[in-house]
Amino acid sequence: MVKLILRNQEYEIRPGVTLLAALKKIGLLPEAVLAVRAGEMILEDEILQDGDVVKLVAVISGG
Repeated sequence: MVKLILRNQEYEIRPGVTLLAALKKIGLLPEAVLAVRAGEMILEDEILQDGDVVKLVAVISGG
């Protein structure tokens, strides 16, 4: 399984899907988070592999 972590919440997603598909599955807008795996930012088209742990960092914007 792939683990997505946002703040105190953890989500498990099946491997073999893109980051974009995983974010949509858990109800997050891709524009609202940055995804970090093993200390490196990953993009929406990245295929998630079994055992991946992806930390999601909320993007804060304002004017």
